[in-house]
Amino acid sequence: MSSGRNLRVDRIACTGQGLCAELLPELIGLDEWGYPVIADRSVPGHLRSHARRAVAACPRLALHLDRADPAEETPPRSRRA
Repeated sequence: MSSGRNLRVDRIACTGQGLCAELLPELIGLDEWGYPVIADRSVPGHLRSHARRAVAACPRLALHLDRADPAEETPPRSRRA
């Protein structure tokens, strides 16, 4: 089973150039100042190669693609009484 991936922006390193939103508009939008806004951090499998390309192209190295926490992917089980 392959683990999921999450997008993350280092807000301190980001200078709001907007290249990430151009390369990955399905997941990244821009706010009114040009800084990235990621609505859903999880990256679907069919967009992973595009996400890797956007991460590699970030001029400030502010965009990251991390492994998803397995606890976040698996919904908690209810306990039986």
